[in-house]
Amino acid sequence: MTLTLYNTLTRRKEPFSPIEAGKVRMYCCGITAYDYCHLGHARTCIIWDTARRYLQWRGYDVNYVQNFTDIDDKILNRARQEGTSMEAVSERFIQAYFEDMARLNVDEADAYPRATHCLDGIKRLIYDLEQKNYAYPAAGDVYYAVRRFGEYGKLSGRKLEDLQAGASGRVEVADAEAGKKKDAFDFALWKGSKPGEPAWESPWGAGRPGWHIECSAMIRDNLGDTVDIHAGGSDLVFPHHENEIAQSEAVTGQPLARYWLHTGMVIVNGEKMSKSLGNFITIRDLLDRATDPMAVRLFVLQAQYRKPLDFTDEALAAATNGWHTLKDGLLFGDQYGEQLGWQDSDKRQTAVLERFQAAVDDDFNFAEGLAVLFELAKDLGREGNILVHEGKTRTSPQELEAQWQTLVELAQVFGLEVQGEEISQESTSGLSDAEIEALIQQRSSARKRKDFEMSDRIRDELKAQGITLIDQSGGVTRWHRN
Repeated sequence: MTLTLYNTLTRRKEPFSPIEAGKVRMYCCGITAYDYCHLGHARTCIIWDTARRYLQWRGYDVNYVQNFTDIDDKILNRARQEGTSMEAVSERFIQAYFEDMARLNVDEADAYPRATHCLDGIKRLIYDLEQKNYAYPAAGDVYYAVRRFGEYGKLSGRKLEDLQAGASGRVEVADAEAGKKKDAFDFALWKGSKPGEPAWESPWGAGRPGWHIECSAMIRDNLGDTVDIHAGGSDLVFPHHENEIAQSEAVTGQPLARYWLHTGMVIVNGEKMSKSLGNFITIRDLLDRATDPMAVRLFVLQAQYRKPLDFTDEALAAATNGWHTLKDGLLFGDQYGEQLGWQDSDKRQTAVLERFQAAVDDDFNFAEGLAVLFELAKDLGREGNILVHEGKTRTSPQELEAQWQTLVELAQVFGLEVQGEEISQESTSGLSDAEIEALIQQRSSARKRKDFEMSDRIRDELKAQGITLIDQSGGVTRWHRN
């Protein structure tokens, strides 16, 4: 089986072939640290976390790097509003990022370079661009000469005559500075210092880097001239990723990335998410509503990653129900493994693993992969009900163990895991098996002497402890822990 990925650069699916066999260099554009992470960040981080997990499951050694932008106009504006520093704002929201991602079970990257930590690499790259006549200084600023790069627009598919400067919603330069540029399409690599703003010394004077050059330098410093996969949100295709390509490839003469992968936008109830519309949802706001983080992961992974994702209460409720189904399957071993005589063998269902891989190999088709998990979980749920009501399963214990082990392994690929306290709550109560059997015997005696009040009280006491009783013909009572 061959993994194929949709490459934004070529606009088609291509077989995945890394630069170095068995190893993947992967870079994802991270957050600008001026506010709490929102649903769009959740989608991007969950998707590329899962892609990384899947590549590792396929046997690749993945070096995953995700940056933090900690120099930016938005950070400075927030600092002014709060009467604090750019460093204090960025540090607060970087720490908040880690807290939010931990709740979503997003694994940490192998490295988190920050713009402020890569200033030498940034200045070196600007210097190289200047030496190759792709950059020019202008009154303390340095600009990239877009028309010098003949392939500009190859990622986004846009032509210069169709473009407008600052088309991403970020203002590259204020109107007063527009006269510094030789061409309206040129963009800032270095910005001269302004009163009251942090600045660093450089060959062009005190100042700070532009947004685009930061990622080019961090990739070069951490992963080399070319990465296997460059990932991010679709809103970054132009101008950010387009400008990264122009900067990096003009210096190295090598492709910046072999595969460009992008997640679609998140909308809320059919509308673009924005604070002005009152539908801006942060990750912590959502999770603080007692939303299960695993339901959020499942909601994100059930959609095709390149298409828009519409967040609605109904969709989240459906994902929550879906997670309950998967969770029941994942808890099967903890609830019934001992009863079935499992020996903790490390067995898997090879045919199921192959079907799962065939599904996800098609451009990270996580939705089809999840369908395999739901089949396993539902089968285990049915067998659990049969075991409770009939005292034995229709499928052999050995096959059920292999099925459960397979489900657990594949769920981990998706980062869908039952928390330890949930396992404890689901698999144990405050009563031992012997104590439960004694209470059932007391209840049986009460029923024989028609003391139904005591019988009902014992049933209710057991129910409060998470024990369900099933009365069968012949006076037999079966029980199971909920």
